Amino acid sequence: MAIGADVESSLRAKFEAVLPHLDERSARLVLAGEARSLGRGGIAAVARASGASRSRVQQGVAELDLGEKPLGRVRRAGGGRKPAAAADPELAPALLALVEPTRRGDPTSALCWTTLSVRHLAAELTAAGHRVSQETVAKLLRAEGFSLQSNAKTVEGGQHPDRDGQFSYLNDQAEQHLDAGQPVISVDTKKKELVGADKNDGAEWRPAGDPERVKVHDCIDPALGKANPYGVYDVAANAGWVSVGADHDTAAFAVNTIRSWWRTTGNAAYPGASRLLIAAGGGSNGYRTRAWKTELAALADQTGLMITVCHLPPGTSRWNKIEHRLFSHISMNWRGRPLTSHDVIVNTIAATTTRTGLTVQAELDTSQYPTGVKIPDQQMKDLETSGALIRHDWHGEWNYTLNPKTDRP
Repeated sequence: MAIGADVESSLRAKFEAVLPHLDERSARLVLAGEARSLGRGGIAAVARASGASRSRVQQGVAELDLGEKPLGRVRRAGGGRKPAAAADPELAPALLALVEPTRRGDPTSALCWTTLSVRHLAAELTAAGHRVSQETVAKLLRAEGFSLQSNAKTVEGGQHPDRDGQFSYLNDQAEQHLDAGQPVISVDTKKKELVGADKNDGAEWRPAGDPERVKVHDCIDPALGKANPYGVYDVAANAGWVSVGADHDTAAFAVNTIRSWWRTTGNAAYPGASRLLIAAGGGSNGYRTRAWKTELAALADQTGLMITVCHLPPGTSRWNKIEHRLFSHISMNWRGRPLTSHDVIVNTIAATTTRTGLTVQAELDTSQYPTGVKIPDQQMKDLETSGALIRHDWHGEWNYTLNPKTDRP
């Protein structure tokens, strides 16, 4: 029978209050009595709650089983085995040398390419002449201020010197558009998803003992393929539009999603709009992608909108509003649910809402978007000479405007 966490918490509180007032043998017998009363698993639970070793608790249980009479004496002060760190003064420095972060890449370290678990550390220390158990290693590490840590995503790569300036410029452009009642959207591609009975991280409520059955190995189904969700987040309306592509994630697919959003939602929400601001990151809508600019120029001609694009600085795509205003909520909505078909993906995205009023619309895009489309140098030059593409004075590679034919200088 498993010992519950509440039982161990109660034991821990009891031991912290009582054990400091007992001699070693009395404390051992108290631990043993608690272990016997718990039954199966009691020794392990008492050891965890008290911080004592299992062997100490087992010794106390053995003494209780023998029914020995009280000894009438206690161990003299200073008696008993010394702590491992006191018996071996070099143990703690040897342990710290193994876990020193700067030694992880040292080719002379035996633990250079292994997980720094207490088992590996204890084995390495024992091999070096410091006989020690896993439990002792864990106690020493905690005493030195160590704890189990997972990776933290904070390193963004090379930081451009004008990164903050670009964010300020994008913010100014957004405020100008919003103050004038013009639409501002954030766009990007969500992570590609396997379509089929594949495992999806997370959990959802189901009858006990009846988990959703999925494939053992996650691999692409040739008949179903992958889904490419491309999103448009309307900043002022707190609304999202997602096209779930069944082909490739290309610039043509990205712009067609913006076109679909404008025709179905944006045009009605902003009937008098003459301008559109797009905050974009990289990938299919990257600032180096020629097809992205030519497709937007065609969209500007079709809609009559003056389309301004401001790209986020390199390495900061996770700061795009669409990531934490739309995509994160979609991921939470389908957690623990196999994405068995494109319809399931579309319907789950469309059902995403938040307490702050987010609404999402979604559709399946079955069009073909071939890769490898080349835009000639002359075509790009013609865009600029005709006034269809105007680069801004501040970082024209990141900030530019696509003018419709009627507004070209």
